[in-house]
Amino acid sequence: MKSTTASSERGLALIADDELSNRVILKALLKKMGFEVIQAVDGAQAVMSFEADHPDLVFMDVMMPVMDGYEATRKIKELSGNRFIPVIFLTAMTDEKALARCIEVGGDDFLTKPYSHTMLSAKVKAMERIQALHKDIRALYSRMHRDEEIAEQVFSGAVVAGNVALDQIRTLLRPASVFSGDLLLTAYSPSQDLHILLGDFTGHGLSAALGALPASEVFRSMTAKGFSPPQILHAINNKLHGLLPTGMFMAVQFVKVSRNLDHITTFNCGMPDFYLLDGKTREIIKTIQSHSLPLGITTDINFADDVQHIPVSLNDRVILATDGVTEARNPDGEYFGIERFSQAIDASGEFEYSLECVEKALEDFCQDAAQDDDISLAEIPLCSSLLPAWDTHRRTLAEKEETTNEVLDFDSDSIEFHVALHGGQLRRADPVPMLINYLQETAGLHEHRQPLFTILTELFVNALDHGVLGLDSGLKEGVDGFTHFFEHREKLLQALEEGFIRIGVRIHPLERGGFIVIQIEDSGKGFDLNKRNQSTKDNQLFSGRGITLLEGLCESVSYIEPGNKATAVYRWMN
Repeated sequence: MKSTTASSERGLALIADDELSNRVILKALLKKMGFEVIQAVDGAQAVMSFEADHPDLVFMDVMMPVMDGYEATRKIKELSGNRFIPVIFLTAMTDEKALARCIEVGGDDFLTKPYSHTMLSAKVKAMERIQALHKDIRALYSRMHRDEEIAEQVFSGAVVAGNVALDQIRTLLRPASVFSGDLLLTAYSPSQDLHILLGDFTGHGLSAALGALPASEVFRSMTAKGFSPPQILHAINNKLHGLLPTGMFMAVQFVKVSRNLDHITTFNCGMPDFYLLDGKTREIIKTIQSHSLPLGITTDINFADDVQHIPVSLNDRVILATDGVTEARNPDGEYFGIERFSQAIDASGEFEYSLECVEKALEDFCQDAAQDDDISLAEIPLCSSLLPAWDTHRRTLAEKEETTNEVLDFDSDSIEFHVALHGGQLRRADPVPMLINYLQETAGLHEHRQPLFTILTELFVNALDHGVLGLDSGLKEGVDGFTHFFEHREKLLQALEEGFIRIGVRIHPLERGGFIVIQIEDSGKGFDLNKRNQSTKDNQLFSGRGITLLEGLCESVSYIEPGNKATAVYRWMN
């Protein structure tokens, strides 16, 4: 309603009544109160006047020719849109059903005949107060909507834009409001493994996504530094526990895809089941259930208890989903459920992606029912194009032979440092991220982070697994080999009280680059070097593909008697 001006004008009022005497009396009263007045003799004319003149207040008689007050009010309310235009019915009726119908069609109040100036003034003032509140609410909603749009842009730029492999991962993301409380993050580790996190914050909308920025920051920074999934989840959990209010948390599905595409490492923290699909039949071959609390509830969570190492074949697929999928409802209030979800996946053979079949099943089930929660699905095909190629970091045999004539002057200007881990520290600490960061800061080798991380990781893991713990790589063979290997490894680690691994690093800058010499020694018994050399000639590596990878990345890899010491030389060029 227009604000009062110096001439006491309070806005424009429309009177719709087929009796002239009623219009004349009401017009006089309204003009005395400061209103401009327009008139209509029937409902159809009232609608036309409303469209043409946009009045601030409408007085509507019920019984009129051409179009009655009920229909005219219904049309006027439709034309009002988001604006609140009060409609006050003029009536001498006392029939309760007739009065109730006035409210049903959109009427806001009644004015009984004959008109009382006092009653009219009171009702107009009440409508003005309601109108002012509606105006304030619209302004607040508009500001909130704008804030959400800005927040969504920040979210997309800071959270979504940093994701990788999105051209390979198929997704279905349907927020229940402008801002989604679901979170999909992807990043490559320095060893070229792919980390994928699907998170679901409590509720939905802007408040549910407040933890997205800190969670994504921790995920990306720790993945880039080479930390393991349990360490990343532990750090995110501690961050959210310190930031989120009581009652808010983030359920998580986390998958690490091995760079060799031979196994995946999975975590399910308070989320619905997710699935591993056969690459040929698209049937579910593994269900990954939750065995851990969501993130942010308590700091006392051991994510190692939830880890699963699952062997996979090329072109197998992983389906991730938030509970917005299984808890989607149809018009009758029935839930989509886990059974329909899994059935849709199993029936997806004719589709290029299983997600397409799930999406169709959801649409057929939900129809036009309101969406209660954010819906997020991701399908990850385990194919070579999902991961970056290693060839950019490998050097050919010919390139290595060209550099063999260059003498390594180990007595020249160089940097040297050592790290040693003993006993229980071997199960609690991971020295590789620290060593990588030190190498970067000391020698400025940021472009060489990935190959150096791989070299250090392979050397350390080999020393820990096969040296200190005495594990045999043969345990990985068979359908459940990876699972048995890692379960046995975890038991040995938890019981580890003795043993050591020593790592020494020397950096030798040269005029056109330099060399890094990495020496590692473990407390294990070592292995037969003659057997190792023979297996290399026969292309049957003693310790599997890790040594082949090392030799492809390094200038040289050598072993010292009794086989528990190794030296790797990495060369970089400016």
